[in-house]
Order: sequence, then C-alpha cells, then structure tokens
Amino acid sequence: MKYIQFDNAKLPNLEYSLFKEILRTNRAGAYMSTSLTGCNTRKYHGLLVCPLPQMGGATYVMLSSLQCSVVQHDKTFNLGLQEYKDEYFEPKGHKYMVDYTADPTTKLTHRVGGVVLSQEFILAENENQVLIKYTLEDAHSDTLLRLKPFLAFREVHELTHENMQVNTHYDEVTNGAKFCLYQGFPDLYIQANKKMDYVAMPDWYRDVEYIKERYRGYDYHEDLYVPGYFEFPIKKGESVVIAASLTQVTPSTLKSKFTKEVSRRTPKTSLQNLLVNAAQQFVERKDGSVMLKAGYHWKKPQMRDMFVALPGLAIYQDDKKVFGEILQTALPNLRRLYIEETAMNNTSIDVPLWFFYCINEMERWLPKMVKSTAYFDLMKDLLYLYWNGVPGKMHRQDNCLIYARAEGQPQTWMNAKTPSGWLVTPRYGCAVEVNALWYNAIATTIEVAKKLKNKAFVDEWIPRLDSVGVGFVQTFCNDQLYLYDYVDGDHKSGSVRPNMLIAAGLKYSPLTREQKKCILDICTRELLTPRGLRSLSPKDEKYIGAIEGDENQRALAIHQGTAYPWLLGFYADVMLEVHRNSGMAQLKRIVDDFNSEIANHCIGTISERYNGNPSHQGKGAISMAWNVAALLKLMKIIEG
Repeated sequence: MKYIQFDNAKLPNLEYSLFKEILRTNRAGAYMSTSLTGCNTRKYHGLLVCPLPQMGGATYVMLSSLQCSVVQHDKTFNLGLQEYKDEYFEPKGHKYMVDYTADPTTKLTHRVGGVVLSQEFILAENENQVLIKYTLEDAHSDTLLRLKPFLAFREVHELTHENMQVNTHYDEVTNGAKFCLYQGFPDLYIQANKKMDYVAMPDWYRDVEYIKERYRGYDYHEDLYVPGYFEFPIKKGESVVIAASLTQVTPSTLKSKFTKEVSRRTPKTSLQNLLVNAAQQFVERKDGSVMLKAGYHWKKPQMRDMFVALPGLAIYQDDKKVFGEILQTALPNLRRLYIEETAMNNTSIDVPLWFFYCINEMERWLPKMVKSTAYFDLMKDLLYLYWNGVPGKMHRQDNCLIYARAEGQPQTWMNAKTPSGWLVTPRYGCAVEVNALWYNAIATTIEVAKKLKNKAFVDEWIPRLDSVGVGFVQTFCNDQLYLYDYVDGDHKSGSVRPNMLIAAGLKYSPLTREQKKCILDICTRELLTPRGLRSLSPKDEKYIGAIEGDENQRALAIHQGTAYPWLLGFYADVMLEVHRNSGMAQLKRIVDDFNSEIANHCIGTISERYNGNPSHQGKGAISMAWNVAALLKLMKIIEG
C-alpha cells in the first residue's frame, strides 16, 4: 500500500492538484520541481534547474518542461499542461491523468482511450541530469510519442521573453540533439536510449503564466522557446528513457542508469523515510565544499539555519560523514565573519551563539560524530568576542547581558524586512533568546574546558556565567510568570512570542523547572498549532493570522503570528523536562498531525512557515531544512 495517496478521481481537478508541488534534487545544487499536474506554477519550476559555474554560480532554469503527446491513427493527444495569459490552460493534459505516485520515483500516469502511458522522473545524483522514463503500459494500435522541449536558459529569479539574440541552431547527437540558446551557456543535450527523429520547428510560446508568482505580487508572464520536437514509435510494454543533461551521454547506458538511481533512493514508505529523503535533498556540493541549503527554491546556505538544522537532519542518516563535512565547511566562515572581520557587517549577532547549540545537540544525538573539545579554541574566541563587544553593533551591559542595536539590521532570526528596508520586528536591545544562547554558550565552553583540565579558563568564566544568569532572570522574568521578549532600557516587550521557549529549551539555562513550566503553559495555550509555534499570540493587537498579498504585505505578516515547525524541537525539550514521559503522548500527536500535511504543499517535505490561523496553510519556501530537522528530532525523542 502506498504511503502517500491521492484521490485519483480528483487528479484532473486543478483546484485539487495544481497547488501540490514536487521537488527532487541531485545533492549538488540542481533540482527538478513542478506541480503534481506537470504544469509549472512558479518561475522557479523546471525539469532541469542547476547552478552554472560559468555564469557566476547562479542557478538557472535550463529545461522548463518536456511536453509529451501520444499519436495514434494520425490523432494527437497532448498530455502536457501549461497556463497562459488570462488563466487560459492549453493543452489540457490534466484531464487524462489517472494516477500519481511518489515512490520510488515521481510517476504520472495518463489514460487516453485505450492508451495508458506512465512518465517517471528522477535526477541523477551529483550530476546536472534529469532522467525521464516513458512506459507504454497499454495500447491496442501503433503508437508514436512526440516530445516538445520548452527551453528557458535564464536565472531562476528572472523571466525571459522573445528576443532576437536566441541561437536557433542545433546539432544532432547520438539519439538526440543539443541546444545552446545564448553565448556563454553550456549545451543542453536531450537524448534517448533508442533512436529518435528530430523535427526542427523553432517557435516562441508567448505569455506563459505562473499563478504562484501572480499571487505573490511578482511579474508572472514569460515566453519560452521551443526549438522543435522529437518523436519515436513505442510498443506496448516498452520503456524508453530520455536524458536531459549538460553533458553528452552514452544512450545505451540510460536504462541501467535509471534503475541504479532508483535503487539509491530512500523508500518513501513512512513519514520518517520521507523526511530522511527530504533531509538528503538539502545537501549541496559546490567547488569542493559541502554545504547545507536552507530551503527550496530560493534559499541559500545560511549559518543560523545550518546550526539549528544539522543535528536533526543527521540523526537517521546512514552516511553521517557528509553532515560532519558540512559543519567543517561552515566553521572557517564563522571565524572569518565574526572574529577576523569584527565589524560584523550585514550579519546577525545571534548566529555564532547557535554554533554552541549545534555542538550540544550533536553530542546529544551523535556522540561518536562530534567531540566538543575539538572546537574549544573557536568557542573560546567567540566568547571573548561577545564579552568585549563590537562597536556600533553590540556591547555587554553591566549585568553581563548582550545588548545589540544596529539601525536597519536585523539581529535575530526574526529578520523580516519590507521592500523599502523597514524592519518588521527589530527587537533592539537585549533579546531573550540571544541572551539565553549567550548563557548556554558560556556554560558549554566551561564544560569543555573542564574536560581539557583548563582550570584558568574555568575559574575566569564561572563568575561571569553566574552574573549572566542573575542578570537574565532579573531582566526577563515578569509578573505574568513568563519572559519579556526583549528589553531596551525602560521598554520591556510583553509580547507573547516563542523566543522564551528557546530560552527554556537550551541545554544550559538559568531558569528553574517551575519557570519553564509557566513558559510551556502559555506557549501551549497561545502559540501552539498543529504546524508549529506561532511567532506572536493571537491576543496581540499586532497579530496577523495569514500571509497574503504582495511582497510588502507578506513581509509585515511573517513574524506577527506565522507558525514555524522548527520551534517544535524546543517545545519537545521543555515538555520532557517539565512533564517527563507524561508529555510523550502530546509529542506523538504533533508528529502524527504531519502525516496529512506531507502531501499538501510540497509532497514529501515540510514548508517554510504556516498561517497562524486554521487551516494553517503552508507558505513561503516549499521545503525548509530546520523544519524537517525538527520533525526528525521529535521522532527520535519519541523512539527513545
């Protein structure tokens, strides 16, 4: 029985299937992504989207789509789907859809009369290559397949339009052809494991429309170049594998390569397996380094996200070495940005403190993989950085708490900006989770120093830790039995936000168990949703329960009530400390609730954020590393 199941009768219904998205990656920066129908709804969608070193490393949509038509008795049935200006869909291949499966590959099945054709998609690991297998499951007459490539050759954030610079020349290669639309780009090869005829018929398909971009308030029309089409006969029961890649292939190897790629994939037979597979998709190898992509489609590697996500993503992986390599790649950049370049230009002050959290979590879940003593010098240097302060950015107050203010620059994870550059939640001053992370960082480094028998360091920093602990409790604990979100002089923000939960959930905290219980109670009452913790209580007059509208409106809503799954990791830790095993049933319910979500927004993964209001619709990036990590962490806690 398939784990992810859809109502086959509803597949032709665009309201049901058009807004469900597919994502596959090659673990090296390239991906394929589209909607469940095969109709691209974002400018970021495409069958082959990959970084191009020759274009400065930016990511480009090379092959937008490959529309397939079935030809029988001189009648053509186009199985593709494309939206054009004024919400006009042509062709209407979705009406022939009869099945979709996600395991072991993305597989779409269409029925046209007596013809049943399946299409399976997979990305070759660590190669800029998408493989598509067409299988004629049933047919009663001679059948011809016709494939029409829609080429973009443009950067993912841009749109292309009909122009005179396009290169209409093509070259035939073994069982296919190659194209290069513009100077400086690599060739795109389209080849099959059997001979195909190519018919050149260059044309522009104008005013292709991307409905998601329209909803987001961006430009949403472009023109795509179609150089011609390929066609070949196919018999009942026959499978033909097509490769679209940036290097020429040996066609005779394509079938075996497809089979080999499928065998490498994690079976998508449970929520855990789906999330393990999603975790692997964030790994990105580039220029000899291994990085962690924060999310898809537009998110780049970000240190804060990486430090938060890395332990959870690595928990269930067979190959944990790669996640250790990600940490090793990040640390020289951490030292360069925060110690060697002490101005901290365009960087948030909380990021280095999340490194200590990452080390704690790595030692907790993967003790054989990470030894904190190996990082003592970096940890020590970071502590002195905060103790001494950075002019114009942050300083240590008399009570030893960290005060941060840099006009126009976000200092914490709540970093939303409007297009004009206005900070939605600046949180200048002493932010609660920043100072909790500061306390945790000192305590963590003291423990490492004890292991190394560095008595001088321990003697120096224990009094400082005590001072930070006293200052934290005196500054942030309020009469309502929870924590102020931030304090700036006489101003104390009483907004109920989840940052106090982070403070309560760290390994080392100055808070008592009773104080943590009060924090857990108010977060459960006002912030907890089936999709994570709200960023602001609905009781607050600034609360915005849904992310809608243009870029400006969406920015204003992002941290004013939006729910974030990654915060569930801290919720779980506080729940277990306060309620011990009696809290396990609630954590299991939280995880079980995601069984229904896993097939809603992007199939097989967790979105960036969710509306604070029911029905908590997924928003933002379609797949987010630290959210996937949080769910995997909860599963591990439940197991243990």
